[in-house]
Amino acid sequence: MKYKYIFFDLDGTLTDPKEGITNCVKYALEYYGIHDTNEQKLMRFIGPPLVDSFREFYGFSEEQSLEAVEKYRERFSSIGIFENKVYDGVFDMLQRLTDSGRILVLATSKPKIFADRIMAKYGLRPYFKLVCGSELDGTRNAKDEVIEYAIARLECDREQIIMVGDRRQDVIGAKKCGIASCGVRFGYAEPCELEEAGADFIANTIEDLIRVLL
Repeated sequence: MKYKYIFFDLDGTLTDPKEGITNCVKYALEYYGIHDTNEQKLMRFIGPPLVDSFREFYGFSEEQSLEAVEKYRERFSSIGIFENKVYDGVFDMLQRLTDSGRILVLATSKPKIFADRIMAKYGLRPYFKLVCGSELDGTRNAKDEVIEYAIARLECDREQIIMVGDRRQDVIGAKKCGIASCGVRFGYAEPCELEEAGADFIANTIEDLIRVLL
């Protein structure tokens, strides 16, 4: 068993959060008089920390970005959080992994308070030993910080860990922490994003991912 500990990203890896995230980004932008309906542009918010995305994609200052995140959460906390769905094949994958003795960990940049609600709502929580995420105040916003936090909680060998995610932040975070990574194409990575980030493995489908992990 090469990889005993499997760290999963949430958005774009286990669930498809497109509807909720894009609707909440639009809601936040409307507060600033920005009426953006470009779906491809809005989908870039899926994965990276929100504060970084408002700054990078719309040129917001640090103060504006933090304020925009608060506006986003106004809608997300009550409506957007459940405009979401689990990808087909995920439950079968999680069952096969746990049956094989793998230990599953959620490592998301999403605030843990929201991740916990999503995991409970969609029946994902029983498969996972730990749920690790950021805090509402921005603590552990970067993926490498989340990964390091999970490793510290588990006290496990880094050579036995693989990070699974759909964006470059997952791959880069894994590299910073000295663990392997598998990028998944069925999420929201842009063309060549996972390759350029240096993913150790790339899975096109859930079945491909199962083969890599087992």
